[in-house]
Order: sequence, then structure tokens, then C-alpha cells
Amino acid sequence: MYHDVDEVAEYVNIMDQDVTDIMNQDAAAQDAALGVTMTVAQAEIAYLRQLGRLGEYAVVYRAWRQQAGGGFGDQERNPLTWGVLVYIDGQLARVYSARGVGREWSNLDRLERWLRSQGFWYWWTRNDLESLGDLDSASGEDDVLEPVSPP
Repeated sequence: MYHDVDEVAEYVNIMDQDVTDIMNQDAAAQDAALGVTMTVAQAEIAYLRQLGRLGEYAVVYRAWRQQAGGGFGDQERNPLTWGVLVYIDGQLARVYSARGVGREWSNLDRLERWLRSQGFWYWWTRNDLESLGDLDSASGEDDVLEPVSPP
């Protein structure tokens, strides 16, 4: 797939890359590694759906927080966030806010409500930043997800 997310155009095949290499990059490099070719403001989604240019499903992914602030935006306490990619004319676009920054959600419950309000009834979720714990343990106890170190 050809993309122009970075200033240097190149071909990207994410199937050959280690997932941790993809996620330990800044936002632009992460978008390029994921195959993102454009951005879309969340306000444009309804119009694109009306034109029939919006894909049927979205991709929800775990990302390093880009926006700083108090409360949940405290990057020390909550370094990870959820982002959304949508398909427009078959190409992946990252959802941005009206202020021109990547849209971030603190939890999947609020994100699920937002996705449904935008007309999405199913989506893919990927979390490449948190470990799954020890899958071989037979203790029956829930493993605590520990985030990896920020890039």
C-alpha cells in the first residue's frame, strides 16, 4: 500500500514488522506503520457515510497518549489511550477532533457509545501495547495488564 503520512513516501508492509516496533514510535510513524494514509475530522464521518464513502467497520487501537492535561490526561498515571481508524474509499484514516489533534478515548465503554452514534455496528480492536499476562498459567486468577515502557 502506498502512503504519504511522513514527508518521505515509501511502501509499507506491516505484516513483516514486529508489533512492538510499530507501537514504540511517535504518532506519525505509528500511523505510517499501521497503513494510515489520511486523516478525517470526526465531524465529517456522517457526511462520508451519507455519500457511501465510509467503510462498514472501524479499527480501535491502543496508542500512547498524545494530548497532555489534568485528570485522565495525566500522562504519568494514564500513558495509554484508545484511537480509531476508519476506512474511506478503502483507505485507512485516523479520526481527528475538530481542533486538529488525534481523537483519544479513555475507555472502551465511551468509545463504544461514540462508534454506535457514528453508525458503526462492529469494529476490530487491537491492543499491541499491553501484555496478555502468562497464558500458560493454570491458576485461574485474572492477570493484571502491565503497560510497556513509553518510547
